[in-house]
Amino acid sequence: MAMTRILMVCLGNICRSPLAHGILESKLSDELFYVDSAGTSNYHIGEQPDRRSIAVARQHGIDISHQAGRQFNINDFDTFDIIYAMDQSNYNNIIKLARNQKDIVKVQKILDVDTNFANKDVPDPYYGDMGDFEHVYTLLDAVCQKIVKELTS
Repeated sequence: MAMTRILMVCLGNICRSPLAHGILESKLSDELFYVDSAGTSNYHIGEQPDRRSIAVARQHGIDISHQAGRQFNINDFDTFDIIYAMDQSNYNNIIKLARNQKDIVKVQKILDVDTNFANKDVPDPYYGDMGDFEHVYTLLDAVCQKIVKELTS
């Protein structure tokens, strides 16, 4: 069976996408799945995830401190099978780089996976407090559980 490659994308690749990356990676076999994350901006290239994302992940037994921010690029369409955007704005930024329909069909907003979410954007917790990061973790954990179910059934 071929390895399925999944990319999580937010704006800066320091808050939401590193959490989504760490959560999904912790739930899937690394022999069958490769998970990574990126940002649509170049604000935090090479940086560790936000200390609050690291802390909230650690509270749930997941270590994301080894991750380093990178910018989404056109080659990611070739490298990854599934690309999850954290919100509409980042979805739009990714789609603008798409070369064809084949690229576009790989991209979806992560909360679209779960019909129970009324708001389809994962809120950016950057300017918030730990409660905001915990809320984002809870959202992403729930949707990653659905993704795992879809990918492994």
